Amino acid sequence: QVQLVESGGGLVQAGDSLRLSCAASGRSFSRYAMGWFRRAPGKEREFVAAISGNGEGIRYADSVKGRVTISRDNAKNRVYLQMNSLKPEDTAVYYCAGQTSYDSFYDVTTSSSEYASWGQGTQVTVSS
Repeated sequence: QVQLVESGGGLVQAGDSLRLSCAASGRSFSRYAMGWFRRAPGKEREFVAAISGNGEGIRYADSVKGRVTISRDNAKNRVYLQMNSLKPEDTAVYYCAGQTSYDSFYDVTTSSSEYASWGQGTQVTVSS
């Protein structure tokens, strides 16, 4: 399995932007579909965005669509989450996750249960 380390979180004001980064170690990074999930205080973990191994399959949660962009650089074994126009309700711990299956190079899943590799998370706090 791939090992994942997130970075880039922090304390920002509403309307600001942040770019989260996830560094992956291990073999065959491009075989993995990668996802970003988040857990807000007192809430369940929720899907944010995901990208297929080839970078062409992308999905976003409705709550972030239009404000968030997921991307990956397979040469650097990294996946990114660019977040713009941040809102206080975006406050959460953000997790990077990796999923490999027969179609993960081309497609993605939004279900956290299908992701086997997880990072430790990075805190994003948005003040109003």
